[in-house]
Amino acid sequence: MFCNLRKKIEKKIIDYGKFCGVKNFSPGYSGNISARYNKGLLITASGSSNGYLKPNQIVYTDFEGVSFDNGRKPSSEKFLHIEIYKQRPDINYIIHVHAPYLSAFASAGKDLTAPIMAENVFYFGGIPLAEYALPSTKELVDNTIKFFDKYDAVLMANHGFIVGAKTIEDAYLKLELAESYAQVVLNTEILGGAKYLTAEEEQKILDLRNKL
Repeated sequence: MFCNLRKKIEKKIIDYGKFCGVKNFSPGYSGNISARYNKGLLITASGSSNGYLKPNQIVYTDFEGVSFDNGRKPSSEKFLHIEIYKQRPDINYIIHVHAPYLSAFASAGKDLTAPIMAENVFYFGGIPLAEYALPSTKELVDNTIKFFDKYDAVLMANHGFIVGAKTIEDAYLKLELAESYAQVVLNTEILGGAKYLTAEEEQKILDLRNKL
């Protein structure tokens, strides 16, 4: 049973990894993808490319970061994924990428919490910015996971973007939405700046989200 389930999840990771590659959300070797599985998680291997994944580049890892697959090394960002899964039992899939527009905001030290587009208020509530820390370190994990108590997506300063969801489809679509939003926000600066939604308008959107 678990063997068949693993193959199905691996196929989803490979398929959505390809989407990330085609859209240039995950250039080169950047980024990683994981799924909650059995007593741990399935996560892309260290040194793999999201856009060109093979089944042997997805590693079954326990919640201590130890690989169940002999000879396969999980992503160095594994503990970031693990801690998000521990904190959020509703999250089953995580996508981490270095999408150009989102990474530009992260590298400029700017979050995406301003209420500019109704769709983004509805789906994210906002996308906060975690302070910089060296990739693959406990400091990076600590800086990032504290936002997952309230948010499903976070920018990581001078690094990239991470999003979690119940399904991989939802995680990927939110990635697409966030990258498009970052591009729109940047374009508004060219046009003289965005016109923000009022606090009342923002609250109405949040109220609508809570009703659905």
